[in-house]
Amino acid sequence: MSAKVKENIFSTIVIEMRNDLELDAIIEDYLLGKLNPQETEAFETLRRNDAAVDHKVVSHKFFLESMEVFAVQSRLKDQLNNIHSEIDVEGLASALRPHPSKVVQLWRKHKSAIAVAASFLVLSLVSVYSIQHNSKQKEQLVLLSNQVNKAIKTQNNLIRKINNTTNTAGKPAVQNSFGGTGFAISTNGYILTNLHVINGADSLYVQNNKGESFKVKSIYTDSQNDIAILKISDKNFSHLSSIPYSIKKTTSSIGETVYTLGYPKDDAVLGEGYVSSKNGFIGDTTQYQVSIPVNPGNSGGPLLDNNGNLVGIISGKPDQTEGAAFAIKSKYILEAMRAIPQDSLGTNKLSASSKKSLLSGLKRIKQIEKLQDYVFMIKVYN
Repeated sequence: MSAKVKENIFSTIVIEMRNDLELDAIIEDYLLGKLNPQETEAFETLRRNDAAVDHKVVSHKFFLESMEVFAVQSRLKDQLNNIHSEIDVEGLASALRPHPSKVVQLWRKHKSAIAVAASFLVLSLVSVYSIQHNSKQKEQLVLLSNQVNKAIKTQNNLIRKINNTTNTAGKPAVQNSFGGTGFAISTNGYILTNLHVINGADSLYVQNNKGESFKVKSIYTDSQNDIAILKISDKNFSHLSSIPYSIKKTTSSIGETVYTLGYPKDDAVLGEGYVSSKNGFIGDTTQYQVSIPVNPGNSGGPLLDNNGNLVGIISGKPDQTEGAAFAIKSKYILEAMRAIPQDSLGTNKLSASSKKSLLSGLKRIKQIEKLQDYVFMIKVYN
């Protein structure tokens, strides 16, 4: 359309306007910024004085924005198609078919939810693009942003669930029904526990009271006394402070007060009681019988007296007997530690000397505060 025709139209406002097509063309030029200042001013005067023209401008603006959204979606679709064409779907399917692992099962179970979350996220971002310049839709933008955040959280939860079912080698990993407890015997990551806690494990981890997990490996086992020593092999592990407890060298007496800290559930649990017998199951002289309620997750936990001396290791409970458990005597902790090269344990290791325990003289609550940094949950994966 020539400038002369436009000038004629603007000078006569509506009377000399030829048809709606010409008006639509002027509206489009106006919205695209193609009119000169005089034409723009004349047209805006027309909009203010004619509600029908103003309505056409609003409708045409919405039409142009919709076309832009469609163009963005088309480009996105083309990009996704190009990516899809580069993926060897058949090869991927054949690689997964012989391995019906937990990961594959989880994907099959949740793939719809993941696809919906991903699609919703993409479409939501496109919708944000189409409305971000419209001041009247700010409330919709805030609501949509919240929905996008929920979609992201849903995807992250599903991804985390899948990741938690695979070990570092990419193999299916299933945690045993029962884990156990262990405690530090040195500041550089040596952990003592029961052998039966880790038997048959493909992968081992320990978790501290802050919820941090570290990869460990078994470096010593004693099947006769049900003892295992683990070593933290994780670069993220920081050395502990001085071990606060010491090993008791003498035999505990019947009636002596003792306590344990362990992980029969996800957080540490205190158990208190007393030595009820100097011998364990069927007169086993390597163990004490203690009157403390314990559960399978307590196995491998430390047994201490009121002065913070290590009396033994919780090793289990007799079947159908409430309030009684067995503990391997501290003598066998010493024997296990002597089997490890002493220079590898470092200078800050669990001591059996006459040096006073750092827990001695403290109230129980203060003893637990110091002790909990040295007691770990054992996580066993097969």
